[in-house]
Parts: sequence; C-alpha cells; structure tokens
Amino acid sequence: MLTGRQEKLLKLIVENYIKTVKPVSSKAISSKLKCSSATIRNEMAALENFGFIEKTHISSGRIPSDLGYRYYVDNIMVPRELNGEDMLKLKQIFSNNALVLSDAINKSMEIVSELTNYTAIVLGSSSSDNKIAKIEVVPIADNKMIAIVITDKGHVENRNVSIPLNVSKAEVKQTIDIISKLIVGVPLNEVASVLEFEVKPVIDKYVKEHEALYNAFYSAFSDFAPKPNIKMSGTTNLLMSPEFDDVGKIRNLLNKFDDKDIIRNIKEDSDGVKIYIGSENNIDDDISVIKTYFYKDGEEGTIALIGPKRMEYDKAEALLNFIKENIGKE
Repeated sequence: MLTGRQEKLLKLIVENYIKTVKPVSSKAISSKLKCSSATIRNEMAALENFGFIEKTHISSGRIPSDLGYRYYVDNIMVPRELNGEDMLKLKQIFSNNALVLSDAINKSMEIVSELTNYTAIVLGSSSSDNKIAKIEVVPIADNKMIAIVITDKGHVENRNVSIPLNVSKAEVKQTIDIISKLIVGVPLNEVASVLEFEVKPVIDKYVKEHEALYNAFYSAFSDFAPKPNIKMSGTTNLLMSPEFDDVGKIRNLLNKFDDKDIIRNIKEDSDGVKIYIGSENNIDDDISVIKTYFYKDGEEGTIALIGPKRMEYDKAEALLNFIKENIGKE
C-alpha cells in the first residue's frame, strides 16, 4: 500500500513522536530521508490522506493516528534486542529456585514495569486441568479448622471452616473421609458439581448432622475453582506521560484500573504477543495494551503492559516475548 519512502517516513514520524511527544514537521526529518522539505510535505500529505498521520491543529506538524500506529506495528516495527543488563535482571528471577512460578512471573513483570514506565498486569489462575490430589483438614480450635486442597500440579489452596459446636469429632472425621474419597482426582472446575450430586447424597445417608456439616464443607470446597488473580504494578506510571496531564483523564483512567471487571477483560487466550491500540483495547482510547497468554505446569494466565499509544512497542513486545519464553522453559 505504501511506497518504500512512505514507510520510512511513517517510521520516522512514529519513532520521533514516541521519543519527543511533539508533532513532527517536514523540516525535522527531511535531512534523514535526503529529500527536500517540499517532497516530504507531499509524502506527508499522502500519509494523511491514507489516515496514517494527522494534525493536532492547522499549523502543527503531524502525529501518528491509531491507523498509523497499527501499520507501523504490523508492517514496519521489529522487536528490539534486549540489552544484557535487562536480560540478566529477568533471568535471575526465573533461575531462582526458591520462587514458585507465580511469584517469578509477578516479580518479572514488576521489573518490566520499572524498565518501561508502563503499567504491568498479571492475570493468573490454576488451569482447569488441575485435579485434586489430596485434602487435609487441620483443627485450630474446638469448632474451627483449616481445609487444605493440593492439586496434582502442586497448586495449594486453603479455606477456614467453622463447624457447629453440637457436631461430634467423629462425624466431622466421617464427613472429611467421604469428601476426600469422592473428590480426589476431580478437576477443580468440577468440584462444586461433584459435591452437590455425589457427595451430598452419601453424607445425607451416613452422617447424623449431615446438613450442618455439608453446608460448612461445601462453602469451603466449592469455590476451589480456577479464578483469575490480579497483580498490577506501576499503576501510576501512565500519569507521568504528558498525554495524561488532564485531571479528568487521570481520574477516568485510575477508575478503570480500580474496576476489576475491566481489568479481567484484559485476559488473552491465544498464543503470541498481541497489540491493541487505542479503541482496539476496550479500556481507553488513549492507551495501548500489549499482552500474551502463558501456560506452564497447570498455571495459566495473561501478562500485559498498558502504556500511552506512543509507547515503545518494539521494546515492550521484546520484553513480553522474553518473559513468555522463560515461563515455558523447564
């Protein structure tokens, strides 16, 4: 669609604007393309007609449009090579055997947030192929205990359980034995159904205080299902960008960051690093979201970076690719 010179021009406009946050004039880039200002103006007019660049006001230079950023990302940009220092910081996290995978991912994204000054998000959960491998119940008081569930992928969950005082310890043990026998080997996302349709009839038949005990343990075990955990780093980083010097914009964006439903919608299900620019991201027209899906050892989720539309896409994509590759390593 674009000539070679037009692509070079668009690349210069995008990268200059990313760096300076100032509209780009023909004079500022004519020497770099070894063309006259008149030729550059003609080419800029063509790019404007295509919808790839736009004026902020009549006498200004040009800035990239959403369509221009999209063309740049899809056809011109090459992911940047990470420098040794950045790679070392991230590698040290994934080589730390003291960290479980979820902690390594969270810490690595904290570093990425610091390196980019963008907001980093991790949406993680235990995948549905986690099956219950073991149940343990630890008494902590006369009528209180902690129920611990361990999956075959090593994922651990615990809940507090309160038992009515009139229930005997023998009935508690009997109930735990029944639950354990029937839900070990069951995928996390099927636990609630098995409790309702398989466990409950057995408890009703063999346990005297069946209703009180069933309700107590159902509340504890039924929500052992894959749920996204949200970890955000650098939520105020965007506020340092000149684009967000308007109080109304800042308040609007921070309100969206506080809305967990909006943040959960960042979830990505497909492989590869995806870039959503402006209105494509369904969060805010003034930002871009770069995200990718990860899966390893029963843990799955999304890692994402949120920045201004003039974000350094090449660096952000390279960082997410690096983390994704390291998540997948044995």
